Amino acid sequence: MTSSPEDRIKDWWSTAIVDIEPGKIAFRGYPIEELIGRIGFAEMVWLMVRGELPGPERAALLEACLVAGVDHGPQAPSIAIARMSMTCGIDINNAMASATNVLGDVHGGAGQAALELYLAIDARTRAGESLAEALETVLRPLIEARQPLPGFGHRFHPVDPRAPRLIALAREAVAADTIGGDFVTIGLGVEDWLAAAKNRRLTMNIDGVTAVIFAELGFSPMLARGLFILSRSVGIMAHAHEQAQQGGRIKGPTPPAFGYRYAGVGRRTLAEPD
Repeated sequence: MTSSPEDRIKDWWSTAIVDIEPGKIAFRGYPIEELIGRIGFAEMVWLMVRGELPGPERAALLEACLVAGVDHGPQAPSIAIARMSMTCGIDINNAMASATNVLGDVHGGAGQAALELYLAIDARTRAGESLAEALETVLRPLIEARQPLPGFGHRFHPVDPRAPRLIALAREAVAADTIGGDFVTIGLGVEDWLAAAKNRRLTMNIDGVTAVIFAELGFSPMLARGLFILSRSVGIMAHAHEQAQQGGRIKGPTPPAFGYRYAGVGRRTLAEPD
């Protein structure tokens, strides 16, 4: 049976996320009026991307990760860009967009990369390797290639203060059977393997530990990055708003008095025309 032009037009955008008609808004089948005041924002995030509501314990773990990643100070590029943007006279939505657009593989993508790493190790253990064998197989080539291991160590903190609290919550969740614990074991195993391989301890940072929790909760690597960006957007918004209150006009990354280093050629003179 041939579909009508109207049906073909409606099928242009097909979604299982939201159903809207005059007087009706439903997310994943739940009327919005039943969700408002009854679930938290973390639960709404889960519902939107996963299609179901989580239990309160799993929602609390997700919320802990979202809280942990909101800000890392005005020297973090995404935050600095938000503040500089506001001094250029643009609106907060433009400042937030400018800031989130730099959250890529290098700044903002380590959680996704760490989760991909954990999944590679998990796949090998499911195929029959011991954890020790899987760690060696996956991690040794990265170390020999001198590649940074995503999710471990920190350029500023000797120990990332967010990580111990989150790993403690993850361990509590394992003890309560809220999560299985396989990825907690893998994350801590990577930390121990690195300590032996490098003869110094590189502890998990915010990206490494949230990747553990996101993996335990069943989120994909792509969503690990999206959830971090969602979390960091809160800090970006707060800094953009604060900068708007403070004022300032066309502020660059450093005070003008500090200048910068010119590394080009010396003075040149145009040749005289013939």
